[in-house]
Amino acid sequence: MSLQVIVGAGPVGTATARLLAEQGEQVRIITRRGAGPEHPSIERVAADATDPDRLTALTTGAAALYNCANPAYHRWPTDWPPLAGSLLAAAERTGAVLTITGNLYGYGPVDGPMIEQTPLRSRSAKAQVRVRMWQDVLDAHRAGRLRATEVRASDFVGAGANSFPNVLVLPRVFTGRRAFVPADLDAPHSWTYVGDVARTLVAAAADERAWGRAWHVPTAPAVSLRELATRAAALAGAPTPKLSRLPVPVVRLGGLFDPTVRELREVLYQFDRPFLLDSTAAQETFGIRPTPLDVVLRETMESLGVTGTAEQGVGAR
Repeated sequence: MSLQVIVGAGPVGTATARLLAEQGEQVRIITRRGAGPEHPSIERVAADATDPDRLTALTTGAAALYNCANPAYHRWPTDWPPLAGSLLAAAERTGAVLTITGNLYGYGPVDGPMIEQTPLRSRSAKAQVRVRMWQDVLDAHRAGRLRATEVRASDFVGAGANSFPNVLVLPRVFTGRRAFVPADLDAPHSWTYVGDVARTLVAAAADERAWGRAWHVPTAPAVSLRELATRAAALAGAPTPKLSRLPVPVVRLGGLFDPTVRELREVLYQFDRPFLLDSTAAQETFGIRPTPLDVVLRETMESLGVTGTAEQGVGAR
C-alpha cells in the first residue's frame, strides 16, 4: 500500500480516488472544501493546492501526485498558472510522479485523427494555458528535476461528466424532449469515458514507460451526437431522439450573460467537423481497452435516474 495524492474531486478525481482505494492504496484527495468520495481508504483534506508549501507537506511520502483539478472555465488564464506551478513544485520537492489530466485543446483544428505526436499548434487562449503547463512540466522532467506524464482525453461521457451529451442531450433524450446543441449533429466525435481516464492515469503513474511523454486515454470508436443519442434512446426504450443544431448567433447571445458559454465559442471548432482521437499507443502499452459505449450509456442512465431497456420501456425514478 502506498500513498496517492489527488488534487480535485470532480468526475475524474473521484473516479481515480475510488479506483486506487479499491486497489488497496491509501488515497489523500485535496480540495478547497474537503470534498471527495467516502471510502475507508480515502482521506479528504481541505487545503489550498495553490500553496506549494502546503501541497508539498501533504504530498510528502506519496508515490504519485495526480492533477485532476479543473478551475472555472472562464478563469483558466488566471487560475491555472499558480495551481500548475504549485503542483510542479510539490512533485519536484517530494519525488512523487506528477500525473496530469490533460485534454486535446493544444492540437487545435486538425485534419485526421490526433495522435500524441500531433504538434501543439493551437493559438487559442485556453489551449495556450494547457500547452504552457505541459511544457513547463516536460522541461522539468527532461532536466531530471521530477518524473511526470500527461494523460489526454476527449470530451467526457459517463456519470457526472460535464459535456454536451450529459448536459444538453441525454437528459432530454430520456424524457422525449428536443435537445438543442451547438454542434454538427452528424460529425463523428471521440467521446472518452471518465472511468477509462482514471484507469489510464493510474497505469501511467505506476509505469516508467509512461513518464516523460503524453498519452491518449483509450477511447471507443467515434460516433456522432445523433448516433450517441439514438443508441441511448434504444437502450432506454425512449422515443427516437429529437435533435436540433443551435445556431452560432444564439451561442454568441448566450455568451453575453454566461461566461462559460462565452468561453465555449473558442472551442466550437471541435464540433463542426470530425474530431478524432487515436489511442492506439496507450492501448498497446498499458493493455487498457475502451469501455463499450453501451456500458457507459447505461451508467449515465442510472446517474440520471432513468430505468428501462429497449424491450421494457423507459421510466424515471
